[in-house]
Amino acid sequence: MKNKIIIAIDSFKGCLTSVEANEAATEAIRSRMKDAEIVQVPVSDGGEGFLDAFRVAIGGNEIKVATKDALMRPIFARYLLQGETAVIEIAQASGLTLLQTEERNPLVATSYGTGLMVADAVRRGAKHIIVGLGGSATSDAGIGMLRALIDTFAPSHFARRWDDIEVLKDVHFTIATDVKNPLCGKNGAAFVFAPQKGATPDMVRQLDDRARRFAEISAKHFGYDCQNSVGAGAAGGIGYAFLQYMNATCKPGIELLLETINFKEIVSDSNLVITGEGSADKQTLMGKLPMGILRQSGDVPVCLIAGRINNEEDLRKIGFADIRCINPENISLEEAMRKDVAIQNIKNTISSICVNTKLLWRRKS
Repeated sequence: MKNKIIIAIDSFKGCLTSVEANEAATEAIRSRMKDAEIVQVPVSDGGEGFLDAFRVAIGGNEIKVATKDALMRPIFARYLLQGETAVIEIAQASGLTLLQTEERNPLVATSYGTGLMVADAVRRGAKHIIVGLGGSATSDAGIGMLRALIDTFAPSHFARRWDDIEVLKDVHFTIATDVKNPLCGKNGAAFVFAPQKGATPDMVRQLDDRARRFAEISAKHFGYDCQNSVGAGAAGGIGYAFLQYMNATCKPGIELLLETINFKEIVSDSNLVITGEGSADKQTLMGKLPMGILRQSGDVPVCLIAGRINNEEDLRKIGFADIRCINPENISLEEAMRKDVAIQNIKNTISSICVNTKLLWRRKS
């Protein structure tokens, strides 16, 4: 009977995509176990690679659309359309990686381009829009996105209000994020995430005040307040805009993806699952992608690989059968981040697992 191995490794940010990491692991297994059945599952938690993971999962057509980046410069971005379902990765339009370091300024960065992508999907007949929230350059509480939708769908220049947009009332939105932060406050979008996007301490306070005022006005209008809901602080508050204005459902990105591909059935007759990420640490324990893989793998052993590992004892306690750092000791970060080096280090690590860890081929007791 053939061994069946599931490979579901997250991207190593700034280094390898999920597809590239999975392929490196696959090549290593095939070199050691030529008869093994290997199933690659490209994965993402809502950020980098989200669109590609869903393309593999559900098929569909990639739509290329003219939109704006976070500084309102014309760009083209892509999203996925499969029947009446659209999948949008906000980083395609509003992403931090689209800006040079010196251009980063969340006081002026806008999510308007994401709104144009949503509008295009609605115009093409999408009734369910899945939005991956990750990698944004913005901290505008989704105001730019909402403005783009008003500009697109409001019936006249004299009635440019959210309540005039009838077409969105038939569309269901699902936002995919592992961020649990509220919109405002010390644990909110501005204080926690804006410094990564170029905000100074003074800018952080301004951004938080702006988001709070917007939430207060919105709550008065709707009669309810989503600023403290799970996911509200995601993507600089774009999560809040979807929750408050579009009645979106919020789900962990990896959970949503694994449900879509029926991962529990795929893994049910396998011998081993290999997952991984760039850094495995206490954030992993709080629900990052490898935890989603572990939870849905049942009694199948799950091996975790990473470029850096902290809290290894705690990671073993929660159920990972084996944990391996792919990088040799004393390697520099610059060297470890080279694509060719990372691919080879994954291959070396997986080869070692195949040769030396026969325990993993048994189901957990």
